[in-house]
Formats: sequence, structure tokens, C-alpha cells
Amino acid sequence: MPVVGFGRVPGIAPIVAARVPQGLPAVDPVTGGPHTHDFLVLFYASRANGTVLIDGRRWTVADGDLFVIAPGQVVSFGTPFEEATTEGWTVWFPTDVVRPGTPGAYSSWQAHPLLFPFASGINRAQRLHIPSADRAGWGRRFAALDAELRARRDGHQEAALAHLTLLLVAAARLSTGVADQLRSADEPLLAAVFAAIEQRYHEPISLADVAAELALTAGHLTTVVRRRTGRTVQQWIAQRRMQQARLLLTETRLTVAAIGRRVGYPDTSYFIKRFRAEHGVTPTQWRDAAPPAPRP
Repeated sequence: MPVVGFGRVPGIAPIVAARVPQGLPAVDPVTGGPHTHDFLVLFYASRANGTVLIDGRRWTVADGDLFVIAPGQVVSFGTPFEEATTEGWTVWFPTDVVRPGTPGAYSSWQAHPLLFPFASGINRAQRLHIPSADRAGWGRRFAALDAELRARRDGHQEAALAHLTLLLVAAARLSTGVADQLRSADEPLLAAVFAAIEQRYHEPISLADVAAELALTAGHLTTVVRRRTGRTVQQWIAQRRMQQARLLLTETRLTVAAIGRRVGYPDTSYFIKRFRAEHGVTPTQWRDAAPPAPRP
């Protein structure tokens, strides 16, 4: 089994980008033979019609698919590589690039149930889908990263890391619903969990409520969700509430008490306590720290 190492070079950013099909790492462009690697791969297919095998599991590759492939996973193509993907990009980099040393990317991936395992170092492949209206923008992001890496001008390491962070944040912000993404990744149970959270996070919903809705025991549901996402159901409920709270603090002038009620915390003191625990500041301090909106 071919194993490809990243091969860091002092003074060069530990990130590589290549346009597909010319430069996908560790893949024989003729045979697409099985291989593995010691780095993390983002594989974006803007135009494709084929299959890829990851750890023996067959995935379709369609226009707009974004795969996240972890180190150590065995990858091969079920159809000739040049037929599976006719246009796209790959970016590969050591996993420590998306750990806490890069807070922007790490914090964004923490908020996404499909991407959190990669930020935490858990090995599993996932497929996200980029809506057609967003694909041109994604192509520009990859091209900008590639251009920075090729030019290697002063400060290119910092600039390349910034471009990569924007890519990772964009992945965490994909506009399609989380439940739809989970169904696309063949995770029907997780899709049902996150659909229930989305429908009821503004209520005093609990683990028991979600488990009852899925006709499962709370213990079983906790085990499955933690194993597959690295977090508990309660943590994902809190994550969704905080996400909405930040949005309301930014985009409305609702009072803190009103926002707390809208995101499932009828007790204002408890809402402030939870927000401070998550962000290090109160909701009011978080709102006041936002830059002022530009005047027309």
C-alpha cells in the first residue's frame, strides 16, 4: 500500500494546492490505485461523474462535492481518475494546521457536526455538497490559495494560512441544512437528531426529548452521537442556541432577555452564564465589541 508523506520544507507553508485532475496527491492519474497518506485532504469536484472508494466504502462523486479525507484512510477511484473528476481542486496539509493553533478555522469546524471530528483528530471521511450558486466562489478561493503558494512572496506562509482558514470556515458555513448534509453523508440517524434540534432548539428541549422523538433510549443516543461527532446531544443543542444568539445579537436590537427566550433560555441569568462560559464575555459585551455598521 503506497503511503505518501507530506514532506515539510523549512520556510515553505505546510499547505499544497493543485488543480484537478493534474495534481491530486498520491493518486496515479491513470489507475487511481489504492493509496494512503499522512495529511488531511480537501477534495473539491466542481465537475465530476464517478466514484471514489475510501476505506472500502464507495462514494459517488458529483458536481459540487467536497470530500474531507483523513490521514491513514485508504483511497482509490472506482472509475478512471480522469473520468471521475474532470474539473476541481485538492488542498492537502498536516492535521495540526486545523488544530487550536489556527483559532479561526478550528472554531468554525467545531460548530459543524460533519467537520468537528477533523478538528478533534478523529479519522473519518465526509462528503459535503456545495450549492451550484456558490461553486464559482469556491473555485476562486482555491485559485487564490494556489496563486499565493506558487508566488512565495514575503509573508506567503501567513497569507496561505489565511486563505486556507477562509476555505475551512466556508466549509463550516455551507448554506445547505445540516440535516441534508448528514443524509448526503449516509448518516440518517444523525440527520434525524439534527433535524430535531433545528426544529426545537428555541424550546426547553433536552436529550430525553430528542431520544423520545427518535424512539431511542437516551443512553444509546448519547453513545452514538458522541462516537460519530465527538460531542453529546446536549452540547450540540447548546451549540445551535449559541449560534443563533450570536446572530440575533449582531443583526437585531432585541434585548438580551428576549434573545435568551428565543434560543431556549427563558432564565436570563442562566442564558448570560452559558454565553459567558462559551465566549468569555457577556452577550452585551459581545454585542458592544462588534464593529459599527458602515453608514450609507
